[in-house]
Amino acid sequence: MPLKFETIANGPFQENCYLVWEEETKQGIFVDPGDEAQRLIRTARFLGVDVKAVYNTHGHIDHAGAAAAVCEAFGVKFAMHPADAFLLEALPEQARMFGIPPMAVPRVDLELKDGDTLAVGGVAGDVIHTPGHTPGGVCFRFGDVILVGDTLFAGSIGRTDLPGGSTRQLLTSIRDRLLTLPGDTRALSGHGPATSIGIEKEHNPFLNGRWQ
Repeated sequence: MPLKFETIANGPFQENCYLVWEEETKQGIFVDPGDEAQRLIRTARFLGVDVKAVYNTHGHIDHAGAAAAVCEAFGVKFAMHPADAFLLEALPEQARMFGIPPMAVPRVDLELKDGDTLAVGGVAGDVIHTPGHTPGGVCFRFGDVILVGDTLFAGSIGRTDLPGGSTRQLLTSIRDRLLTLPGDTRALSGHGPATSIGIEKEHNPFLNGRWQ
């Protein structure tokens, strides 16, 4: 796969922002710029990536807090599922709740939906709607790599006790939309280490019945 993936853990929540780019053209996207906007911007420029857009898996502050600043720096559009618009609007409230400085609310320029195609240079990816952690949660799949946001973690799943969350819906999304992928599909999560669909299908206690 001619794509490069740079993981940038950032902010007090140590959220994984991903810089994804095509090696040949150096064109790329940011996925989930949560915090430390200037560091994210410097990283892209240091690597020589021509950032074309910002795509978000969902609208929580630890994933979207730096989106407005990154979009402004590169003059690019912001894409997210419209069902999470209420979370973006609540970014100032989220900041107060967690005791962190307020962050600008990004404008959604491109509304994502299940089955959309997104391009990174000449490489096409798929948008997969996986509600449950949030109503508008999505994953981005590029061949044998999928960026899963806070839908799935190594050994765990996303929390569902925040506004709009649903445990039943999240488990359905994971089982119907993610666990049906090839087992060697590499899953890049919004927090923590990378994993694979096969490992989670076999060993994740939330998915194999051991947790119940």
